Amino acid sequence: TPESIYDRCERPGDRLRVGDGGREVEIGWLEYIPGELEDGATPDAESPGLHFYLADAVDSERDDFYGTVHLIRTFVTEDRKVTDLPYFSFETRYVQLDGGSHLFGRVRNYQSTQVQELLTVGVVQGDANHNGIFGAREDDPVAMIAAGRPEESYLVARLRGTMFDEEVPGSRMPLANQPLSIAEMLALFCFIEGLPADPSAINMASSIDYAGCSYSAAPEELNLLGSGVTWSQRIKQILEFNCGGCHSDPAPQAALNLKGEDVYARLLESSAQLPDLKLIEPGVPEQSYLWLKLVADESIVGAGMPLNPLSGAGMLSEAELADIRAWIEAGAVEDQ
Repeated sequence: TPESIYDRCERPGDRLRVGDGGREVEIGWLEYIPGELEDGATPDAESPGLHFYLADAVDSERDDFYGTVHLIRTFVTEDRKVTDLPYFSFETRYVQLDGGSHLFGRVRNYQSTQVQELLTVGVVQGDANHNGIFGAREDDPVAMIAAGRPEESYLVARLRGTMFDEEVPGSRMPLANQPLSIAEMLALFCFIEGLPADPSAINMASSIDYAGCSYSAAPEELNLLGSGVTWSQRIKQILEFNCGGCHSDPAPQAALNLKGEDVYARLLESSAQLPDLKLIEPGVPEQSYLWLKLVADESIVGAGMPLNPLSGAGMLSEAELADIRAWIEAGAVEDQ
């Protein structure tokens, strides 16, 4: 879904040009709504047809015109030459909306196959998450692994859930397994930090240089689940990492969202399955539905959580359960 895309992962979008001599405008995103607009009807954002959302207004003096638009992409040829090539052209009636930054194209029934072919080929979208920010214009797109820079590697960001003090969309990874341990995080960070900038110089058989790794001085800072028994420093992370994959927007299981700003308030409400029990009853783990679910108590119907979809089993580590129990017994206080 568009909401799962991180701004810093967006690439420069393909361009759209009206006619043969018009200027090229970057495509933010594209939407095709099946169906055919009735003759004489005024289109809007919900109308059936082809919708181009652009970075700037198109180069046309008329708001309503019949013509051809060309989609253009920068390619690198086999002989390593950079060239701009039109890869799709579509002739129809167009209407400019929102001052020209939204271009609507009418799609007749006989043209639907041509549009479907375009969707199959794909359009590189400069604003793939539809939030108005063209990520590649803000900064260079992030790499999955940035040699020498773990903090700037998208792979690490998906493990942590944040990057550059920004929340990274999507569930934290790995989804169906326990979060990486401190030792595993240290290995990953030191591996990335030790990678040479020149890919041809990488030797995958070489050992990780822990002695020369800057993260070896304080590996506990790489702990994904925090420390102590406080809500913000430990409990929140345990629930997000272990349960957030299924209990998060857009369709959280059992209508329980364990990610977001209002998680703590939700935990003090009644459970959906047993309304007589709050999810968390401060001071009393045995009367807390969430606790009973985590320890697979016999009084609760269904499998214990978190459920591993690969093995069918579900259980937090003893240390994690001990901290959650201690937090509940201490009053389940929300600390800032």
